[in-house]
Amino acid sequence: MLTRAVVGVYTGQAAKDKKADTVVMPQVFSTAIRPDLVQETFKNVNKNKRQAYAVSRYAGHQTSAESWGTGRAVARIPRVAGGGTSRAGQGAFGNMCRGGRMFAPTKTWRRWTRKTNLTQRRHAVASAISATAIPAFVQSRGHKVDRVNEIPLVIDTKVINNLEKTKQAVALLKAVGADQDVNKVKETKSLRPGKGKWRNRRWRTRRGPLVVYNEKTTLVKAFRGIQGVDLCSVDSLSLLQLAPGGHLGRFVIWTKDAFQKLDSIFGTFNRSSTQKKGYKLPRAMMTNPDVSRLINSEEIQSNLNPKKSAPRVHKKVNPLNKPLIMQQLDPSFMQRRRTQILSKISADKTKAEALAKGVKPQQSATEKKRLSAKKSINKKNRPANRKFVTGLLAK
Repeated sequence: MLTRAVVGVYTGQAAKDKKADTVVMPQVFSTAIRPDLVQETFKNVNKNKRQAYAVSRYAGHQTSAESWGTGRAVARIPRVAGGGTSRAGQGAFGNMCRGGRMFAPTKTWRRWTRKTNLTQRRHAVASAISATAIPAFVQSRGHKVDRVNEIPLVIDTKVINNLEKTKQAVALLKAVGADQDVNKVKETKSLRPGKGKWRNRRWRTRRGPLVVYNEKTTLVKAFRGIQGVDLCSVDSLSLLQLAPGGHLGRFVIWTKDAFQKLDSIFGTFNRSSTQKKGYKLPRAMMTNPDVSRLINSEEIQSNLNPKKSAPRVHKKVNPLNKPLIMQQLDPSFMQRRRTQILSKISADKTKAEALAKGVKPQQSATEKKRLSAKKSINKKNRPANRKFVTGLLAK
């Protein structure tokens, strides 16, 4: 989206090309840039020139084959009849068989084209035109525009319409600094991988500048011989040329009269187009798209409700596992716990001293009770005597 009021017009005749005139910037260059809209529209429009293809309706079925049925310990796939050759008895027709048809054979009545809303297509073209005037988009797309004086680049109509020879067009491109982008196209010429090289698509190259004119004159013959340069009338601007591959930022060279005609073709924000019935340029939903700046602005923050503090939820804790929690419930817990620990340490110390002297330590009443209970449990769970079980089985 541009905010400049005027654009320079260049002649391309001097070594250091200077502005010959200025023209008012059409309002279509102030359209909001919508990469999502452009990509979706390009995807649909690009499908409308495909040629239908299909395999033969008889492919894979040009043999006599019939299933042997069940009972022969072989699959029920149809098998070639006859004998005496290796082909006899082989599976046929199926997509898993040698010489069989493909799965779901392609048909010519496939849905090749896609319908796209007319206003959506026009919005996408307007957005693509707006992106061609932003150097960052043009450079990110791979165009070499370091030596170009100004983007969008506008050439005087009288100069460009008088071109008749390709060498004159090359000289003009060199004078305005666009020759670097044309040379890039020549360097990127490469052989196409795959079967496309058999089908009149042998070479691949990058896209160069797009020359947009108003009236078809000898300039078409002058530019059409330059590799990578495309030509288009301003009355039939296509999204396929303005955003190849759905990527914004095509390097466009405008003639002065074509540049001035954009307001009548696409209209303005206040006036409808004269060529596209009832069409107006799309207005942006937001004048300031910086959402984070809007949210943090003083105007919005001052009208917001104060931040609410969520009530603190206390998690239930088992006091038997947490001594500090038990201390809160029973203030004498730590003292009793300390007494138990000290008594256990004293008992262990006494037991160790007795063992050192060779005296068997006396068991307390609690210890005796615990050991007797353990023995009774082990006696109940003890497995039966093996000899006793063997004797019972022998009887």
